[in-house]
Amino acid sequence: MKLKHLYLLLSILGICYTWYYNIQYFNTVENVSFVGFLNDAQQNFAGKSFGADLTVVVFTFFAFMIPESLRLKIKYWWVLIPFTFLIAIAFTFPLFLYLRANALEKRMNEAQNK
Repeated sequence: MKLKHLYLLLSILGICYTWYYNIQYFNTVENVSFVGFLNDAQQNFAGKSFGADLTVVVFTFFAFMIPESLRLKIKYWWVLIPFTFLIAIAFTFPLFLYLRANALEKRMNEAQNK
């Protein structure tokens, strides 16, 4: 199995695993809202720790993804930014690695064909 296929598998796992719990949450609360979700995630220091951790991970991901996407001319890379917040970084980060691996593979193939 190529590494890029592992990235794709992890991306699928990332959306399924996180959204399983998101759906559980939205099915159990009375007042369903994104603000309520964020407030509930900040109810204790454990939740705040996860939030702080994910914030740093997201900004680090963007700092790597944006210049790398521009350098490799990855199409539609920008859609990963809203998807990170609307779906999960557990989905978008491995998806970016998959797209990056494809772009690098394409570059390598083009260089070999010259």
